[in-house]
Amino acid sequence: MAFLKICIFAIVVGTALAQRNNFRKGAGHPTSQRHLPKRPTDPPPTEEGYEATDECPEANGFFPDLEQCDKYYSCFEGKSTERLCADGLVFNDYSPLEEKCDLPYNIDCSKRSKLQTPQPSQHCPRKNGYFGHEEKGVCDKFYYCVDGQFNMITCPVGLVFNPKTGICTWPDEVGVKGCNSQDIFEFECPKVNESVAVTHPRYADPDDCQFFYVCVNGEIPRRNGCKLGQVFDEEKKHCDWSRNVPEW
Repeated sequence: MAFLKICIFAIVVGTALAQRNNFRKGAGHPTSQRHLPKRPTDPPPTEEGYEATDECPEANGFFPDLEQCDKYYSCFEGKSTERLCADGLVFNDYSPLEEKCDLPYNIDCSKRSKLQTPQPSQHCPRKNGYFGHEEKGVCDKFYYCVDGQFNMITCPVGLVFNPKTGICTWPDEVGVKGCNSQDIFEFECPKVNESVAVTHPRYADPDDCQFFYVCVNGEIPRRNGCKLGQVFDEEKKHCDWSRNVPEW
């Protein structure tokens, strides 16, 4: 009875809103960036490279520290001034003409791995950045921190927060214990032969007629959804209006 109520609600509400939503297709990567606060756009690397330094390689410009990724030097007429990015950000060394701090996901700090002492606050291990939820098993929520103030954000349905990239993505791409596909979804892909597996077969969600699972290579489940007002047609393996699906 509960399953029937869910389907009826989706159909009734969705009929009025159907044109406002797009069907999330297939086994590809989610466009989850649109659901998150916008990030700075990195300038393209300059043709001429600049080594990290504690002195001025040129009379004027902004240059990275040798060891610390969030430290840099402002050089004016050959005189350097040491500076620090805000806690949680690192220096963007793509161009010496621009003084810019960025999120660590966007910058390679492998050769300058040191960072300033963290300045934590509630839900924010550092003052700025994206951070996973503290509670184990809460995989689809994370915190966006700005100057020590947090906002909790929930990933789109079927996605989880990836602490390595700072975006929401498929559970099987995250590699965090307790957040893989088997932990998130109470669904196991049926065993199929290789010729079927390569087609990424689709199966109806047993609990909600608006959703279905794509089994990547026949093994890894990814939950996808039809737009409101539509249901998944198990026979045709795609979404359609309920009036066109015989069992509804």
